[in-house]
Amino acid sequence: MQDPASFYAQELDKFKTLEKQLKGRSNRLSITRIAVFLMTVALVYFFGNSPMVLILIILTGIALFLGLLSIHSEIRTKKSLVQRLLLMNLEELDIAKGNYLTRQNGEEYAIPHHEFSQDIDLFGRGSFFQYMNRTGLKEGAGFLAQSIQSDDISAIRKKQKAVSELSEDPAWLQRYTALAQELDNETPTAPLVHWIAQYKAFLKPVHRFLAHVFGIISLLLLALTVLQVISISVIGYWILLGLAFTSLFLKKVNKLSSRASSAKVFFKQYALLLKEIEERRFETELLLKLQKQIEMDGEKASSIFRKFSKRLDALDHRNNLLVGVLGNGLFLWDLQQSFRIEQWIKSYGKKAEDWFQVAAAFDAYNSLGLFAFNHQEFCYPEIADRGSKELIHAKHLGHPLIATDKRVCSDLEINSTNFFIITGANMAGKSTFLRAVALHIVMANLGLPVCAKSSVYQPIKLISSMRTSDSLTDESSYFFSELTRLKYIVDALQNGRYFVILDEILKGTNSTDKAIGSRKFVERLVGLGASGIIATHDLSLTETDQHLKEVTNYFFDAEIRNDELYFDYKLKRGICQNMNASFLLRKMDIVS
Repeated sequence: MQDPASFYAQELDKFKTLEKQLKGRSNRLSITRIAVFLMTVALVYFFGNSPMVLILIILTGIALFLGLLSIHSEIRTKKSLVQRLLLMNLEELDIAKGNYLTRQNGEEYAIPHHEFSQDIDLFGRGSFFQYMNRTGLKEGAGFLAQSIQSDDISAIRKKQKAVSELSEDPAWLQRYTALAQELDNETPTAPLVHWIAQYKAFLKPVHRFLAHVFGIISLLLLALTVLQVISISVIGYWILLGLAFTSLFLKKVNKLSSRASSAKVFFKQYALLLKEIEERRFETELLLKLQKQIEMDGEKASSIFRKFSKRLDALDHRNNLLVGVLGNGLFLWDLQQSFRIEQWIKSYGKKAEDWFQVAAAFDAYNSLGLFAFNHQEFCYPEIADRGSKELIHAKHLGHPLIATDKRVCSDLEINSTNFFIITGANMAGKSTFLRAVALHIVMANLGLPVCAKSSVYQPIKLISSMRTSDSLTDESSYFFSELTRLKYIVDALQNGRYFVILDEILKGTNSTDKAIGSRKFVERLVGLGASGIIATHDLSLTETDQHLKEVTNYFFDAEIRNDELYFDYKLKRGICQNMNASFLLRKMDIVS
């Protein structure tokens, strides 16, 4: 697999060159359009004496101008896509340097009182979501956030294979995202899906039949007028009749048309996304299953969406004065196009939501694929069978958001019956290590490679209590909030299997109560068969290992050398002997 930095640099050069070429073509076409216009004017001036020649010159000029305009529009679309791809590769190179704090942080997706998301920086500034999210769709970002918080431990091997397959084609992942970014992310699909699901047709097949008959009669009348069999005034009255008939449905057509104007671009762009999925060959079960969902009786979802976009666009043409008057007056245009839209909704409306969801799912999975591509030094955990003693056996486990040159890794071997108590000095690395373990679980459950050289992992759900706050709104004290969270954990353990991560619990009470309460709580967790880790400054809690064989003590150390504090940030077996609060108070001239 190609080195990420080299890949992004090459892509950047490629798209810079392509942007320059497209800009040149665009400029040449603009000049050509002006030349065609001036040439048409000149030809009209010099050779426009004959009516037939005049009409031929004007029609040819208009055809050439419109053709050039269409080509220019295609080039503008390609240029826009290239510019987005260019910016994406620039951003990837920037993120690799640690510059990602201005990106979408996903705060709106955080679930209050969630099992773990509030504790391990999944969302917000500097979060895991902010670092790894590459989605282009609003629904894709929501799908990704939901997946991260779902704690779904099923089918992890299938997820790993899907992520691995996607990671092998970063160019396709970026193209898909660039196409998704073309959509207005502030316009969610939910209202559109709701409109389609709740839509009630106002036209019947008889109306379409009348529109066809009316159109055929109009063509006959036009032919008779050209042959001078009937007066042109008959056409005028016929047009008025057509306008009068369509006006009977004006209110309902206007309502449909207002939706069509915004929806046509939406469906056109989603058709492009679905086409990308349809045309790519997948090999893994999960991706093939998603791809299969956008088929309907052999017809491709992309062509179905494109068809709908064209029908919406056709109705939108009614806003053109000529179509609005002549189209309705001669061919009952509003009724014909409205009926075609209603037929599409009747045939495919129930599947539209599923297809939107498939596009969003690929958008989310593409983020996982790019994360795996960007971190080829990470490993996919070997999944241990349920009932195995091994829970997490990771070599050189680290925190994925810490830069490689600053990351300090430790080995972790915790079995399904183990509970670790970790002590250590302030700033020695306890909390960072807890979050590294938590992210290992979250990432493994997603099917991502984890920040370790190797890992054996038995799938397990995560629950934590690392950050607690009081609430004036809920009239709850800090201590009561802590107790509520701990009760939540106990209740969860009685209904399922979780890995528990705790950081300095019962901070809201005095030292004696804290020591007794913490010890009893750990005993309760072990009694419930829980595995997990608790970090604490309370050394008396380490005595729990004397009467509970499941408990093991570990620590992070700190040394004072030449009146300076040194940390190695390494997990060690045993109990911490060096605390540093008084040293830091003195060092910062807070106390003497």
